[in-house]
Amino acid sequence: MTSEPAIRIESLTKRYAPTKGAKGAVVEGKLALRGVSFDVPQGSIFGLLGPNGAGKSTLINILAGLVNKTSGTAEIWGFDIDRDRRNASRAIGIVPQEIVFDPFFSPFEVLENQGGFYGIPKAERRSEELLAAVHLSDKRNAYARALSGGMKRRLLIAKAMVHSPPILVLDEPTAGVDVELRRQLWELVSELNREGVTVVLTTHYLEEAEQLCDRIAIINHGQLIANKPTRELVAMAREKIVRVEVADDIAELPQADVFSAVTLVDPHTLEITYNRDLASAGQVLALVQAAGHTILDVTTREADLEDVFVSLTSQAA
Repeated sequence: MTSEPAIRIESLTKRYAPTKGAKGAVVEGKLALRGVSFDVPQGSIFGLLGPNGAGKSTLINILAGLVNKTSGTAEIWGFDIDRDRRNASRAIGIVPQEIVFDPFFSPFEVLENQGGFYGIPKAERRSEELLAAVHLSDKRNAYARALSGGMKRRLLIAKAMVHSPPILVLDEPTAGVDVELRRQLWELVSELNREGVTVVLTTHYLEEAEQLCDRIAIINHGQLIANKPTRELVAMAREKIVRVEVADDIAELPQADVFSAVTLVDPHTLEITYNRDLASAGQVLALVQAAGHTILDVTTREADLEDVFVSLTSQAA
């Protein structure tokens, strides 16, 4: 492992071809990526986040060789995707959001066929090893169509790893799955990363990104609006919420310059959002008491990645 990035993207732009609109008028193609640049460090779990339509899938499809970029450069494990597509493709495994494999093959056959597509000699294929890694050895000879949703997700990960790529890209791997399956997939991804695989993860579950990712990039409207270590990104959220239960009925919401928002949860409970650069929790409570309320209970919530995500994407809208 070297200090070179696993993936390097420079000024990547994608504009789709023009289409014909009403009465044959030519409609300019969508500009899906607007000069995006970032590096994915080797050995990291890198989160790629953004709202629907932000450009995440376009970027992944460019890396996968399914979409042609308009301009800019992209390197995978040091191989330029234009000048050395073969080696670039061998350095990356893509786990799509959609479940795609022949349902009439067994998991073992799915992996064997995929190994054949990559030209891996039969004696060198790792099908049994990969089935064990994703806990599907007991389903080796079952029809893939008979697997549960979670098993199919794990089989897709094994399929993406048949050629032993140093980089694994997972596009919404836990979309639409239950909490227990999400936990199992998190454990599998973390285990692969501990073994040295660089992981790129797109997800709509911000809790997932916050727990798993070392670094996170956020794309909105085709532009990169953030690229920081996860802890630094979370630290950008300056607002804090305090929930205050008082003894009396609240007839009027307390007001103060340091309050960003005040919400009445029920006749005895307030939620106050404040900027922690301007006030402390103690000062907020003092202001509530100064408004004539007797405080019975207090709970607070620290900022998380969701707060940062909402703030950044709303600013960039």
